[in-house]
Amino acid sequence: MILKSQVEWALHCCAILAGLPEGRYLSTKALAEFHGLPKEYLSKALQSLSQAGLVHTTLGPSGGYRLARTPAELTFLDIVEAVEGKARTFVCNNIRENNPCRPQGYCESNPCPVARIMWEADEAWRAKLRAVRLSDLTEALALDIPAELWKNSFEWVLERAG
Repeated sequence: MILKSQVEWALHCCAILAGLPEGRYLSTKALAEFHGLPKEYLSKALQSLSQAGLVHTTLGPSGGYRLARTPAELTFLDIVEAVEGKARTFVCNNIRENNPCRPQGYCESNPCPVARIMWEADEAWRAKLRAVRLSDLTEALALDIPAELWKNSFEWVLERAG
C-alpha cells in the first residue's frame, strides 16, 4: 500500500496547526515554506482537510487554516481518510472464478480467504490509526525535537500566524 505524499503533508501540517493559539490561522504559504513544499500541491491536501471538516479556513491577509477540533479529538485515521478517502485498501476482483477446474455454475457463498485476510489487515491498520490522536503526535514531537529547535519553530510559526 502506498499512500499519497499529501497524507504525510497533511499530518505534518495538522501538527503545526495544533500549536496555534485560539483564533489564529496559518496560511498555505507559511505551511508550504515551513515544510519546503510546493504551495499549489499542499493546498490540495489542505482543501481535503477542510472538506472533511478537520480544519477551519478564513480568507484575507490574516487568513489561513486552523484545526476545527482539539488535537485530542483528531485521530491519524481522520486525517488519512480526509486525504485518501474511506475506501478499503484491498479490492477483491474474485479471480478465483477464473479457475478452469471449477464446475460450470459453481458459486462460492463466502469471500475468499485472501480477501478476508486483507480486509482484516486493513481494519487492523485503521484501528491503529484510529487509536493515535494528534495530541499523541505533538507530545512525541516535543520529546523528539531538541528544545531550541522546538522553540524556534514555534516562534517562526507564530510570527506568520494571522
